[in-house]
Amino acid sequence: MSGLSGVGPETAAKLAEIGIVTPADLLAYIPRAYRDWREPMPIATLREGEAIVVGDVLRVKERQGRFPLVTAALQDATGVVEAKWFGRRYLSGRLAPGDRLFVAGRVTRGGLLPEINVGTHRVLRDGERWQGEIVPVYGATKELPSRVIRSVIAKNLDRLIAAQVDALPPSLVRRFGFPPLAQAWREVHAPHDLDAAARAKERIVFDEFFSIALAAAVKRARREAAGGARALTVPGGLWDAFAAEVPFVPTGAQRRVIEGVWRDMTRTAPMNRLLQGDVGSGKTLVAAAAIVLAHKAGVQSALMAPTEILAAQHAAKLAPLLLPFGVTVEAVFGSQGARERRGALERIASGAAALAVGTHALLTESVTFADLGLVVIDEQHRFGVNQRKTLREKSAAPHTLAMTATPIPRTLAQTKYADMDVSIIDELPPGRAAIRTFVIRESRKHEVYEFVRKNVALGQQAYVVAPAIDEAETDLTGALAEAERLRTKVFPDLRVDVLHGKMVPREKDAVMGRFKRGETDVLTATTVVEVGVDVPNASVMVVLDAQRYGLAQLHQLRGRVGRGVAQSFCLLVAPDDAGEVERLHVLEETTDGFAIAEQDLRLRKAGELAGTAQAGDAGTIGSIVDDFALYMRAKEAADAIVAGDPELREPEHRSLRVLLDDNASARAMLVTA
Repeated sequence: MSGLSGVGPETAAKLAEIGIVTPADLLAYIPRAYRDWREPMPIATLREGEAIVVGDVLRVKERQGRFPLVTAALQDATGVVEAKWFGRRYLSGRLAPGDRLFVAGRVTRGGLLPEINVGTHRVLRDGERWQGEIVPVYGATKELPSRVIRSVIAKNLDRLIAAQVDALPPSLVRRFGFPPLAQAWREVHAPHDLDAAARAKERIVFDEFFSIALAAAVKRARREAAGGARALTVPGGLWDAFAAEVPFVPTGAQRRVIEGVWRDMTRTAPMNRLLQGDVGSGKTLVAAAAIVLAHKAGVQSALMAPTEILAAQHAAKLAPLLLPFGVTVEAVFGSQGARERRGALERIASGAAALAVGTHALLTESVTFADLGLVVIDEQHRFGVNQRKTLREKSAAPHTLAMTATPIPRTLAQTKYADMDVSIIDELPPGRAAIRTFVIRESRKHEVYEFVRKNVALGQQAYVVAPAIDEAETDLTGALAEAERLRTKVFPDLRVDVLHGKMVPREKDAVMGRFKRGETDVLTATTVVEVGVDVPNASVMVVLDAQRYGLAQLHQLRGRVGRGVAQSFCLLVAPDDAGEVERLHVLEETTDGFAIAEQDLRLRKAGELAGTAQAGDAGTIGSIVDDFALYMRAKEAADAIVAGDPELREPEHRSLRVLLDDNASARAMLVTA
């Protein structure tokens, strides 16, 4: 930022706090809104809300002291308004009757005259006619107001624009009727017309989305051209044979997704598919089908899960499903003893084990495969990019199936996972009763626990989830303290246990083992139970301090119940005065995880579109939700270009490499696994 006009060390530090550290960042910090100050409003027409007025000063009053106040009566041809400046000590003696003023601020009505709380004003020169403008409004802080950002950008706009390269092919610019890039940047920051500003932003967002979609298309083309995967053959009648051995009737969605996965695995281009499914939709069956095909083709499979509880559960679920097909399952956990682990590693290395199930332990150098052909990564968002890459590198080019039980909005999936094929299981198995959800205030928590007691009396079990482990370190409810309170004061006659992330794996397994066997009535836990825990007898989920969670995470917690025959309930407990409680009612209205995730995306930050970061700001000018139609237009254009010119060698396309280099998300898309 050095060398920019109006940016000294202090201003540079304040800009850095809002993510502006380079000149390119400054240019990309586009206004969040505009104020149309072109036409003053006649005073007689003023209503409550934002307004601009030009009038003559009739009289001025000043009040000094701790809370200074300057009041001026302004008159135009239609009426009089009281303009007020609060706390502006520097205005003392600056305004006088006869001055002609421009003022902008918020109007209130209640007294004899309307009042305007002035945010901005200017004294007009003698005979000067008000020349209005459209004023950009930037996201600001108390230390860095919008007017300072506006001033810095205005002083440097020419220089900032000159550094930009218009890389979009002229044919695309003409096709979509976009303005030239330099004009778009100018109209966004110094607009002369609101419609032109909107069109200019559309051009800028299109370029941004196009670069991401282009990177995804190039990456996909390179993967497919490189090939290297084992092309597996699907035996005739495999679906009928597979379905016959499954202890339930697969849904139509499961069959559709499985056949798509098998189709991918018949190609030399390694499969790179993301499998999405809402809670209880049956993703494990899809993974089992892929593993069966791999085994029939003579290659091994690996399944990596983020926790030992989930990995052990996968092993327990998959073993009986795969047994009829001769698939031997081997587990690799960090908590294994040396002798047990050595035996498992030998069976995997020799090929005697057809499937290795484990946690991060699968990533260690000691784990080698005889012939790894399929990698299944569950809850893939919980693993870093480099971890996923490490597992895949244990084979030349294995087929990869990533799974997530956290519904990703279709809009985000098309962008964040643009280089992957996305499958969605959008059908739940028949007979699953909808979970009834209620948002309950903290003052009624005793009623919640009474409800838990009644369900336990009916032979059911319950979860109580707290956001923290130890409440002594935070202002949130702690699982340890709540478990002790439940044991001693609320449920002294019931069996209460506790589970949290700092427990060693053996302790966690012991706690979950007791809960699964029905030896525990109430399990108090942190979000360690969020994913994968399957206890059909648990019918009540209580979430304390529910306002501290995202909607998608609450939906995941809710999915821990409703897995048996009994009607299940989710009770979200939030403080009586919590301002965020309103959004929780979304969960009362729908059990569609994709709809909930879409709403969550609007309320919370979306995470980077590509790269190693798994959470945080999306880092884009465009909104993935609001501008999704524009993204799909950009994707269609990018796919068409790469289909005909995968390496962007044609003269008109060479400049597109600049887009890939200049956009951080695009660069990350190309280099990440």
